[in-house]
Amino acid sequence: MTILTVIAGSSSLHVAYVRDGEVTDRLDRSDPPGSPDADEPLRRFVADHEPPTAVGHRLVHGGELVNRPRLLDDDLRAELAELVTLAPLHLPPALRLIDLTRSELPAVPQVVCPDTAFHAGLPDAAATYPLPAQWRDRWGLRRYGFHGISYAYALRRTAELLDRPATGLHLVMAHLGGGASVCAVRDGRSVDTSMGFTPLDGVPMAKRSGAVDPGMLLWLLDGRLDRAELADGLNRRSGLLGLSGGRSDDTRDLVAAAGSDPAARLALAVYTHRVRRELAAAATSLDRLDAVVFTGEIGWDQPEVRADVCAGLRLFGVEPPVAGNLAADGLVSAPGAAVPVLVVEPREELQVAAETTEAARAAQVG
Repeated sequence: MTILTVIAGSSSLHVAYVRDGEVTDRLDRSDPPGSPDADEPLRRFVADHEPPTAVGHRLVHGGELVNRPRLLDDDLRAELAELVTLAPLHLPPALRLIDLTRSELPAVPQVVCPDTAFHAGLPDAAATYPLPAQWRDRWGLRRYGFHGISYAYALRRTAELLDRPATGLHLVMAHLGGGASVCAVRDGRSVDTSMGFTPLDGVPMAKRSGAVDPGMLLWLLDGRLDRAELADGLNRRSGLLGLSGGRSDDTRDLVAAAGSDPAARLALAVYTHRVRRELAAAATSLDRLDAVVFTGEIGWDQPEVRADVCAGLRLFGVEPPVAGNLAADGLVSAPGAAVPVLVVEPREELQVAAETTEAARAAQVG
């Protein structure tokens, strides 16, 4: 099968043709989906290739509606529109790209691959919020977790690198990028994760706040900020950008500036403190710690962040990595380390292709 994978960010577009686990061609745009600068190149890119066997879309939030990869039809597409408020930065561009590719490739099956599927089997103790039962039942309030496509791929690669079956591994994993989260994997299954009902929870991110005191938010809404101001601040002006006083949301800029800028140093210190605190909390869901795995753009190519995170995990037998950036996935810890530390390049397109292939074949059999 040749799979066209479509991964929409809030302001970026990543499209690839994948065949037999290899990318044969790709299109990457730093333009918001739905804009002419993103949509027209995508139309030309699709027109320049033979129609794929299927199209796979990353869907950031599947809610209770989509908890596994599913073949898309008109009914499901209509229902997906009802989930937009759960991930307002991510779902609208993804739905626009679904509509565009369905229009350009009307005879090709389309599959949605939810980021939340990897965490769909979270234990009740990890998934349940301590809220009134009536609220939980009425609105489906639970911890969904995100970055599941990235974690699923990183788990597969980690198993290959350690030459052990994924179903026997106990790991803590960190996806650090524009969005960021951590995850505990026990015997190949997600058992805890830092993101919650929406992708705004958990560790600080590039521009998103991560978890903050809900009482503080109520206080701010009590005549100090309106809902729109609060939502904009939490989603677009917080995280590394807010911590650094507006200097940058990019760890590369902050690492370069940290020697002379106290705000840049603070941003990195808060970020790494919160990441290792979440990793330590996630590790309590495991019987042992077989490895620490970093992925995402920051996890893959920011050795200073990895070193600072691991420096706070010595209680778990983790030592700071000795290797910097690698040309390929692999170990960055010292040889013979009690707890290996690995980096895995984020390759969500390969995981989307694998899940789309499986769903498309299952539909053919059905």
